[in-house]
Amino acid sequence: MHAKYLIAGALAALMVSGTAQAHRQWMLPSSTTLSGTESWVTVDAAVSNDLFYFEHVPMRTDNIAVTQPDGSPGKIENAATGKYRSTFDVHLTQAGTYRIASVSTAVMGSYTLNGEVKRLPRGITKDNMAAAIPAGATNVQTSEATNRNEIFLTLGAPTTTIFKPTGVGIEMVPVTHPNDLVSGESATFQFLLDGKPADGLKITVIPGGIRYRDALGQQDLVTDKDGKLSINWPQPGMFWLNASIGGRREGSEDAGPPQRRASYVTTLEVLAP
Repeated sequence: MHAKYLIAGALAALMVSGTAQAHRQWMLPSSTTLSGTESWVTVDAAVSNDLFYFEHVPMRTDNIAVTQPDGSPGKIENAATGKYRSTFDVHLTQAGTYRIASVSTAVMGSYTLNGEVKRLPRGITKDNMAAAIPAGATNVQTSEATNRNEIFLTLGAPTTTIFKPTGVGIEMVPVTHPNDLVSGESATFQFLLDGKPADGLKITVIPGGIRYRDALGQQDLVTDKDGKLSINWPQPGMFWLNASIGGRREGSEDAGPPQRRASYVTTLEVLAP
């Protein structure tokens, strides 16, 4: 696994914003709701300015994990990375809802040695952090940066087994199933931060196809005290949803103590009534 790509991807996603100029990380499935006893889905994965277009860099596939409806691990197949995008296939053989996710966690921080403040190098994790801090270091301050990018696919009737939270980073716990979204209707989702309701979390929702329209169509929403919010879908299509905390870059002059950072990204398909 290429740790430098995972950390770089996590930090890039954590700096994603809702502005039109920002680079946005995403996965785009060929379909999210399917019928029959088995089916295939092809997924494009990239980081770009315009949502769901390939014009910046590909997203790495090394860290992508598939969770099948019964909770067992699946796999991606036929993965390939080109100049602007990556692609892979997922073979759906179980009835129910699948999760396809790329999750990465890095540790950022600093320490003081001989009167000088030093930053932890990139690529540090909880497992190797102790080795990266020299003997005699004082004022050690660390914080985690967690990135979660996931999509959901359903073969047949939707199920909810895969939505059990892990308690790490920002996670979405659907009240409305993410594969049961219809334009003109509202959907309710709950967001957690490290396993607890994320009160006041800012959520950005943008429909795809922004290259071909003047208005971005962005919705800026905020969760309530229970971490919940409702989203109205103005039209059918693919929508990009993002939430993040911790806005200052580690290593900048005014960074101060390391911040807890987390980012969440998903692509949701909204169907016509």
